[in-house]
Amino acid sequence: MELPGGVVVWAITQHDTLQALLNDPRVGKNAQLWTTFREGRLPEGWPLLNFVTVPGMVTADGDHHRRLRGLVTQAFTPRRIAELAPAIEARAARLLDGVARLEGDFDLREHFAYPLPMQVIGELLGLPPKQQDELHELSNTLVSSSATPGAAIAAQQGLFALLASVVAGKRAEPGDDLTTDLIAAREDDDRLTEQELVGTLLLMLVAGHETTLNLITNAVRALLAHPEQLAAVLDGRYGWAAVVEETLRYDSPVGQFPLRYATEDIEVGEVVIRQGDALIASYASAGRDDGHYEDADRFDLGRKPAKHLSLGHGPHFCLGAGLARLEAETALRQLFTRFPGLRLASDAAPEPIASFVSNSVQTLLVRTD
Repeated sequence: MELPGGVVVWAITQHDTLQALLNDPRVGKNAQLWTTFREGRLPEGWPLLNFVTVPGMVTADGDHHRRLRGLVTQAFTPRRIAELAPAIEARAARLLDGVARLEGDFDLREHFAYPLPMQVIGELLGLPPKQQDELHELSNTLVSSSATPGAAIAAQQGLFALLASVVAGKRAEPGDDLTTDLIAAREDDDRLTEQELVGTLLLMLVAGHETTLNLITNAVRALLAHPEQLAAVLDGRYGWAAVVEETLRYDSPVGQFPLRYATEDIEVGEVVIRQGDALIASYASAGRDDGHYEDADRFDLGRKPAKHLSLGHGPHFCLGAGLARLEAETALRQLFTRFPGLRLASDAAPEPIASFVSNSVQTLLVRTD
């Protein structure tokens, strides 16, 4: 597969192969394992550079990864996520009050699917509300496949500068938020470094709202395109958790995620991935693998439970999976309880996001009347 800038990698598209490689000790996340990176052959201003160099869990292996994840887990506990449920319910209800005042067609992505997870992760991390839209725009540029090198670099620098200022502010005035907890998190005498703190916040910001924004958008789009499935939910035959899990499989909010690297030659069928080669995890493709799912292109809430990979697998399984599920289930339940007659405003297919990382549509125009 050719990435922007003519960079060639292996795309892992089948479910079973991807599941195996995500948990294979011969596959690492440190960019120094990648021959192209190590030899300085990436184009200047390569737009995906941040994905492979950002300090933190997403680019760490082995003991280093376990150390970082252990420190972050101290602050990002299931109990803390569960305690967010009432606030998420209240935020969703307030946003839908605003939706009810809109007239005619409106963009569900802009007015509901985006602000809910952005406000939740913003409050969780202690981000200033006035900076949340700016952080969203910068993260959008970061995951775009069409950003110019200059725009990608500027977005990366802007995000790091904003998040570094948040860390500095919390050091001076600690608060009841995850950033303060991450600053205080320790194991014996070990703490996150400044770079690791900012890298962890960046990961949580992007993963904590971009993916949930896409998940809610994709779920609504799938339900409105399959009214018989929506009717089965509204009459109680299926729960909202089933909608979330089937959406994750059917239309993964992360299309493909860069990158992993072979630490030695790996045989995959008749193909050999050479030591130093890069791999990209194709989650959206794996979810539509007919070799693993029966009639994989069908959105079916009655599908027999089958594990999807859209939240990852192995050591790098999504730390925020519980929060994403909670937000999406809450959002969908409240939306369709409030507006059971919600429908698409047009039969025209909306434009996809210009990114092979972020998988959704740019707008989702709907009507409530």
